[in-house]
Amino acid sequence: YKHPLAKLKRSHWWILVGLTIFFLIVGQAAAVLLGRLYYDKGGNSKWMATLVQTVAFPILFIPYYLVPSPENKSSHPSSSNKPPSICVVAAVYLVIGVLVSGDNMLYSTGLLYLSASTYSLICATQLAFNAVFSYFINKQKFTILILNSVVILSLSTALLAINDKSDAPAGVSSREYLVGVITSLAASALYSLLLSLMQLTFEKLLKKETFSVVLEMQICTSLVATCATLVGLFASGEWKTLHGEMEGFSTGKVSYVMTLVWTGVSWQVCSVGVVGLIFLVSSLFSNAISTVSLAVTPIASFIVFHDAMNGVKVIAMAMAFWGFACYIYQNYVDDLRRRK
Repeated sequence: YKHPLAKLKRSHWWILVGLTIFFLIVGQAAAVLLGRLYYDKGGNSKWMATLVQTVAFPILFIPYYLVPSPENKSSHPSSSNKPPSICVVAAVYLVIGVLVSGDNMLYSTGLLYLSASTYSLICATQLAFNAVFSYFINKQKFTILILNSVVILSLSTALLAINDKSDAPAGVSSREYLVGVITSLAASALYSLLLSLMQLTFEKLLKKETFSVVLEMQICTSLVATCATLVGLFASGEWKTLHGEMEGFSTGKVSYVMTLVWTGVSWQVCSVGVVGLIFLVSSLFSNAISTVSLAVTPIASFIVFHDAMNGVKVIAMAMAFWGFACYIYQNYVDDLRRRK
């Protein structure tokens, strides 16, 4: 089996990878900072913070129609080319969409109780989780470099977990800080599982390798996640507080709306990067780039929100970058070997 992009010149392939990396890093960093801004300026609805992570999914129709895809080909030529049952595909998208909704809620809870920098560094553990899930689900090989990055990222998170809560948002208790750490870790684990399940779906069920197919999955699962979150928003009664939230937003009503709109747009820019890298390389590589984005976010958070940058955070951030560098180098070596 040959990947559809195998015919591309190596330089062109890396340009594509570089572009999707840019989308992912900029989109995710902006979304996390805007999410923290929403809470800081008076927003308090976890369901609304969850909703904006997927509600802007119609934006994905732009690259879906603009980026041409080659004729869909089975990734297993010897197998039957019969397309999978619509009911089976719908069931898979439904399950993944509901899981995405739950994962987004965990992320929203973590960001509510943690500063943007601490939250981002804890979420960097998703690379370690994904390495494990990829090994068992996607048969991804473990190398010394990947194992090294997993261990380093795990230690980095442990440092933050035992760090004092001096930089936690105002009014957050020690118990809430711990809840923030636990939910951020749980969200990272679930996100990693989702990426591996998506890659498995491409390989075993859809058996297609086109950018449009990857975007179709993102659009369908985001639709399900948005519907599930809307049910939660109305069932919880939080929708009743949204008008008061907008009225009391410290920078005004227009700022409230624009914060939510641009948070939604940022998450979708990030999504294009995520699905692009799953398609171009693998779910593990996509997660590695998410990790470096999460390691970059504390720097942006320090500049924008003046988050405390103590010694523990600096060490944790340095470890996150080192863990990322180890994985990137391993992927570079693998790429060279494949092309030889």
